Amino acid sequence: MKPLPVEAYVEGVRANERAMLARAITLIESEHPKHEALAQEVLTRLLPYTGGALRVGISGVPGVGKSTFIDALGMHLVGLGKRVAVLAIDPSSTVSGGSILGDKTRMARLSRESLAYIRPSPSSGTLGGVARKTRETLLLCEAAGFDVVLVETVGVGQSETVVADMVDFYLVLMLAGAGDELQGIKRGILEIADMIAINKADGDNAIRAERARSEYRAALHLMRPGAEPEVTTCSALENTNIERVWSSVEKRLETQRASGELEKRRRVQQVQWMWSMIEDGLRAALHAHPGVAELGPTLEHDVREGRATPTLAARRILGTFLSGPRS
Repeated sequence: MKPLPVEAYVEGVRANERAMLARAITLIESEHPKHEALAQEVLTRLLPYTGGALRVGISGVPGVGKSTFIDALGMHLVGLGKRVAVLAIDPSSTVSGGSILGDKTRMARLSRESLAYIRPSPSSGTLGGVARKTRETLLLCEAAGFDVVLVETVGVGQSETVVADMVDFYLVLMLAGAGDELQGIKRGILEIADMIAINKADGDNAIRAERARSEYRAALHLMRPGAEPEVTTCSALENTNIERVWSSVEKRLETQRASGELEKRRRVQQVQWMWSMIEDGLRAALHAHPGVAELGPTLEHDVREGRATPTLAARRILGTFLSGPRS
């Protein structure tokens, strides 16, 4: 698709024109150097209009019902008159590189709402399943006037903590009745979670969910004494406790905004984002270096066969890279 003038993107996004917002996001996601320069110009123009939305990250183990939960939560927010954007990070296809789960089909009700916008994006193999351009897409949605941006990640694990660097509130969904609940605790996740919600607390599973809630609360009391996140139960299928979950999120963020903590957190995230982009750029430049490309396979073979230590091989690669481009 041929890029448009900067003004067309800026005016279209500010007017919340869905087709233009989609084109702007596609421009952001493009890997073409010319598109990247244009995208940054568009973002710079839109930056003064960002920052007004509540940013909520939602993660959880596979099968926990993240999309069903977001569908229920989104419908609740729409019912309150709020404009909701959902950035659903899908696993990438190894063949096409595109999204493979089709989040819109799993958020059937929300996808039909005029106040909601759902954008599935491929994770592109990036750490934690968080697409590299998700932060910038979030800013576009804010400039378009959305009140709440929900970021759904692929799953949980140590790497999923990256989502905390771009949101104001981090909600982790858990399951009960799938064996020993405490076995599913990932310390890195629970150290940064702002809320734990035991989903699918319905039918015969309601009692198990309540038991799981008690176990998580006890574990968090030991792990984060004095700063335990709220632990609750809910059922996205039966729409139970969804309102309570959002009320807790909103109350927490209102308190942080009043104290200045929210603004401080976002400023820290901006700096972290900058260094993250620097690291990404250095990694790309490293792999594109002709000398590294030539030397890399040989050193990989030597390390694999035990003829060189990883440290020595890494030093040689870095030395080649830092020596500058070959003439």
